[in-house]
Amino acid sequence: MTINALKPSRKSTAIDAVADAYTQRLLELDPGFATELGLPGHEREYRDYSPAGHDAFAAAAEQALEQLSALEPEDAVDATTLHAMRERLGLDLQLHATGWNLADLNNIACPAQNIRAIFDLMPTATVEHWEHIAGRMMNVPAAIDGYIQSLRAGWERGLIAARRQVKNVIGQADRHAAEDGFFAAMAAAARLNNQEAQDNQDTQNHGGTALPPSTMAGLQEAAQAARGAYGVLSRFLREELLPAAPEKDAVGRARYALASRAFLGSAVDLDETYAWGVEELDRIIAEQEQVAEQIKPGAGIAEAKKLLNEDPARTLQGTAALQSWMQELADKAVTELAGVHFEIPDIMRTLECRIAPTQEGGIYYTGPSEDFSRPGRMWWSVPAGEDSFTTWAETTTVYHEGVPGHHLQVATATYQSGLLNKWRRNACWVSGHGEGWALYAERLMEQLGYLSDPGDKMGMLDGQRMRAARVVFDIGVHLELEIPARWGTGRWTPESGYDFLHKNLDISTGQLDFEFNRYLGWPGQAPSYKIGQRLWEQIRDERRLLDGADFDLKAFHTRALNLGSVGLDTLKAALLG
Repeated sequence: MTINALKPSRKSTAIDAVADAYTQRLLELDPGFATELGLPGHEREYRDYSPAGHDAFAAAAEQALEQLSALEPEDAVDATTLHAMRERLGLDLQLHATGWNLADLNNIACPAQNIRAIFDLMPTATVEHWEHIAGRMMNVPAAIDGYIQSLRAGWERGLIAARRQVKNVIGQADRHAAEDGFFAAMAAAARLNNQEAQDNQDTQNHGGTALPPSTMAGLQEAAQAARGAYGVLSRFLREELLPAAPEKDAVGRARYALASRAFLGSAVDLDETYAWGVEELDRIIAEQEQVAEQIKPGAGIAEAKKLLNEDPARTLQGTAALQSWMQELADKAVTELAGVHFEIPDIMRTLECRIAPTQEGGIYYTGPSEDFSRPGRMWWSVPAGEDSFTTWAETTTVYHEGVPGHHLQVATATYQSGLLNKWRRNACWVSGHGEGWALYAERLMEQLGYLSDPGDKMGMLDGQRMRAARVVFDIGVHLELEIPARWGTGRWTPESGYDFLHKNLDISTGQLDFEFNRYLGWPGQAPSYKIGQRLWEQIRDERRLLDGADFDLKAFHTRALNLGSVGLDTLKAALLG
C-alpha cells in the first residue's frame, strides 16, 4: 500500500469549519497547547488559570455547540465529529457547572504539574529557543497566581481537594522552588542542544554549545522568578488551603460517575463494572499461576518473579542502560510491525525514548508536533534512588507507550490531516480510548507472539493485573463499596486499599506511593485503562461477528485508528453503526 493510500483526503465541510475554529480558539486560550503541537507563536505565554480563564473555555464550548446545532453531517466523518463534539463539549460544560475545575489539585495532572511540564516539550536548539524558555519562566508567577485564584474560588464554594493531595502538591512545589530544583537545574545546564552544537569544539562537560552570557543571565533571573512562584504556591497550600482541606479521599457516587464518563466517553454501570473488575483480577492471577509453572515447575507467582528478578540477563543497571534498551526494543517493534500487522508510514516510524527530567515516578508518552519535526517521545520518570530495572517487567510497557500503543495511535491521528479536522487530530483525547487502546495493544502483542517468553508474558500479566486491581480499588474506595472476601472484610478505605495495591502491584515503594496517591486524587482515570480495553475488545469482537469470514483485523485497526481519539460511545457508533 502506498503512502497516499494511507492518507485519504476529503473536502472540508461546515462541521469541520466549526471544529477547526474551536481548535483555533483553544490555541488562543492556551499557548501551552500550541507548544504541545509544535506550533510557533506565543511560546512565552501561559493560559489563564484563573476563574475567568475557565469561563473563557466554557464560553468557547458553548459557542461551538450552538454553531453545530444548525448543521447536518455531510458524510460519515462529519457524523463522527458531530457525535464526538456534542459528547465531549457537552460534558465539559457539565463539569464546569460543578465548579470542581476550580479545585483541580492532585499529584499528577493538575496545573501545579502542567505549568512546569510544558518546558519538557520546548526546543533547545537555538538562542531564541532558550529566550522563549526564559520568557515562559518569567510568566510562571502569573500562571501560579491565576491557579491560586481558582483554588480560592473553589474554596469559597466549599470545593477543596482532599488533604492528602494538598500535601502531595506542597512537596512537589517545594522541590521546584528549591535551589537545586527543576528551574534552577534547567537554567544551570542550558546549552544549544543540536547536532551542530554536538560537533562544535566549544563544548563543555554538559554537551552542547554554551549560550551567550546575556542569555544565561536572563535564564538565571527567570529561573529565580519561577522558583519564587512555586514557593508562593507552597506557602498558600500549606498555610491556607491545607487547614481547610477535608480528610476524606472518597469523592462519592455522583462526582465519580461524572468523572468516569469524562475519562471513558461512555456511562458504564459502576456496580457491574466493579464486579467485573473483581472477576477479571481473579482470572489474571490464575493465568499468572500458569505462567509461573512454565518458569519453574511447582513455583508460585512470587517465586517465579524472584527468579526473573535475579536473572542477570533480564536486569539493567543505570538510567543510561534503561534508555538504550527502551530505544532498541521500540525501534524493533516499529520495524517488524510496519506493513505486516499495521500501516505505519515512514514519517511516523521515529520514536524517541528518554529519561524524564523529573523523579516523580511514572512512564508517559508525548505526541509528535503537527509536522513531525519533533517526534513522538516515551518518557520514564525514575524515582530518586532507583537505579536497577528489570526488562521482563517492562517489555510490555514499551509496547504500551510506543508501537502498537500510544505512539501508533497518536501519530496516526496527527498524520491524517487530509481526513480529520484539527479538533479530531489534535484537541480530542479520551483516556478510555487512548489508554484502553494501549492496554489492548499489550494483549495484542502477546497474541501476535511478541510475549512468548514466559518472563515477558509474566510482565504483561503483571501490567494487566495492576490495571484490573485499579478498577477494584478506584471504584471500591471512591464509592466505599464492600471489599471482596478474597481481599478482606467491610468497606474499602484508603488504608485497606493501600494493602490491596501492595499485594497486586509489583512495583517499588516509591512508585506504589505515587500510584496510590494518583488514584485517590484523580478519580475515574486509572480504571479507564482496563475498562477502555474491555470496550475496545467488545467492539472488535462485535465487528468480527458482523463481518464473519470477511473480518480483517489489520483493516479494523486501520479504520479504528484513523478515527482519532474519541469517546468510546462515539467509537462504537462509528465502527458498528
